[in-house]
Amino acid sequence: MSIVYDAAVLIAADRNDRATWAEHRVRLEHGLVPVTTAPVVAQVSRSPRQVQLRRFLRGCRIVPFAADQAHEVGALLGTAGSADVVDGHIVTVAAAAAATVLTADADDL
Repeated sequence: MSIVYDAAVLIAADRNDRATWAEHRVRLEHGLVPVTTAPVVAQVSRSPRQVQLRRFLRGCRIVPFAADQAHEVGALLGTAGSADVVDGHIVTVAAAAAATVLTADADDL
């Protein structure tokens, strides 16, 4: 099972949330490398002093926002009536990998 992290997970990791770190470690111990996207990282990265965030991301695969995904994300946003490109990209990446999005707010996706 593949997991895609949204911004809420990265924020929790940056705040050193024990449950978030414990679940992340279990995934890594089972050989599951969680995925997040470059736009999500940009959304939560504010300072080079976010040591916990950077440490957490070392255990993740970060998917770039590729030019060929732009139309797919745009079409998804149009269908969903949303303007949140970051969330649209998360959903597109998760759908392509048949992965589950780990989020604090599923209604936001």
